[in-house]
Parts: sequence; C-alpha cells; structure tokens
Amino acid sequence: MSTVLVTGATGFIGRRLVPALVDDGHTVRAMTRRPEEYDGPGEPVGADVMDPGSLVAALDGVDVAVYLVHSLDDPDFERKDADAARNFSKAAATAGVRQIIYMGGLGADDGDLSAHLRSRREVEGLLGQDGVPVTVLRAAIVVGHGGISWEITRQLVKNLPAMIVPKWVGTRTQPIALDDVIRYLAGVVDKEEALDRVFEIGGTEQLTYLEMMTVAAELINGRKIPVVPVPVLTPRLSSYWLALVTDVDATTGRNLIDSMSTEVVVTDTSIRDVVPGEPLSYAESVRRALAERAAAAESA
Repeated sequence: MSTVLVTGATGFIGRRLVPALVDDGHTVRAMTRRPEEYDGPGEPVGADVMDPGSLVAALDGVDVAVYLVHSLDDPDFERKDADAARNFSKAAATAGVRQIIYMGGLGADDGDLSAHLRSRREVEGLLGQDGVPVTVLRAAIVVGHGGISWEITRQLVKNLPAMIVPKWVGTRTQPIALDDVIRYLAGVVDKEEALDRVFEIGGTEQLTYLEMMTVAAELINGRKIPVVPVPVLTPRLSSYWLALVTDVDATTGRNLIDSMSTEVVVTDTSIRDVVPGEPLSYAESVRRALAERAAAAESA
C-alpha cells in the first residue's frame, strides 16, 4: 500500500476520496489550509498550493499525490491555477513523489475550449513539467450532493415552476456519478499502467443539459417542468440568472457556463481496462445525490 496525499481533502470530491483510500489500506494525508478544523479520516496536514514552502512537509514521504485544486470562484482563476500547479509540480518532484493524479475536464483538444477547460488542460501539463508522471481523469458534470454543477441543476428544477433557458441546453455532455469518480480515482492509485496517461470518464449516457434537467425534475418534483429556450442569453446574463435562482455565485456560474456550449463526451473507454466495472446511469446518479442530501439534512 502507498502513502497518498489528497489535496482539497475537505472539498466535494476530496472528502469522499479520503475514506475510500483509507478503506483500501493506504496511509492517507488529508491536505487542507485549516488542519485544526479537519475531522475526517486520515492524517490532517496544513499546506497551501499558493505557498511553495508549505508543501515541503506535506509531500515528504508521499508516494502518490491526488490534486483536486481549482479556483473557479476567482475572476483570475487561470493565472492562480497555473501558479499553483507549477508550485505543486516542483515540490512533488523534489519530494520524490512517483505519481500525481489530477481531475481534469472532458472536451476535444482541438476544440474551441472555454477558459475553464483551457485552464484544466494547462494544469495537466504544468503538473508534470518537473518529471513526476501524471495520471489525468477527465470528466464532465459530476453528479453528487454538494457538487457545483449538480447543485445548479438541482436548484434550477426545484426552484422554478418553468425555465427560460439559453440555447446551450442543447449541448451534449456525459454526466458521471460521484461514486464512479471516487472508484476511478482510487483505482488508478500507484497503477503502473496508469502513469503518464489521460483517461476519459463518464456515465452510461450522453445527454443534453435539457435532458439532464428533465430527468432531474421528474425525480425531484415528480413532474416535468415547462422549458422555453431563448436564442440569445450571454454567459454574463446566464450567470446573473443563476445567481438569482440558486446559491451559486455569479463568478463561478459564469466560468462554468462558458464551458456549457462545448460538447463534452467520452470518446475513449480505456479507463475500464485499468479500473473494470460498469458506471452508474444518470438517473441512479441523481437518486444517490438526492439520498445523500436527505441524509445530510437529517444529521444536521
């Protein structure tokens, strides 16, 4: 078994991944800027990717580092994420880390990528620039309680009796259950055949955003929601619209919406050779996200 550092250990994916890695028998360090507040499994370590000096102790003796850092809530996220990746790459190489695992975003490399997806691609390259082999898992929307993209979907269909939607709702995507993301991340840890490779991960269906909202509405509300598409709704206007009817801030919303006109579907299923198993359907992903939300509300 390996010593694994999970950055963003208190985030949407990190807080589910740490216990899964512990269950697999790994020694896990949960990296957070506020280790004194961490109450999950593993060993909390305090470090900040924007502070290179803080990474030295966090990465000392680490075999595998899982990098789950992004700054979508910052207008200058592209520069910040690039600087953070450079810092982490250098520190990981100095510490002798043998694998970095990164969650990237789906989308054709030769496509017209949004700033969000362009940044994800840049980070992929920067993390490996000092020689540590990188394993990239590229995903579209991750469906799970607390995920920003899923929360946008859930809150829209819950809060609105009808929706005026922009034309990007016709773009195809391939949502994936949080459970499958965790399974894939844990499954590539210290796997020789996963080093220096990019894998595409997704659920069983390619759906438009409109189809996703329709399925979610039926599972959440027990009925369909009338939808009226409009030909022009700019990312800026869309982000203000989201901020009005959801609790997602306008900056994060705009950065995500910029990506929603780009088709993001799986074209390569080679991840199944390394981590076998059939992913969950979208409907099952939604049911699990709703169940986790209900359980969290009961325990609050």
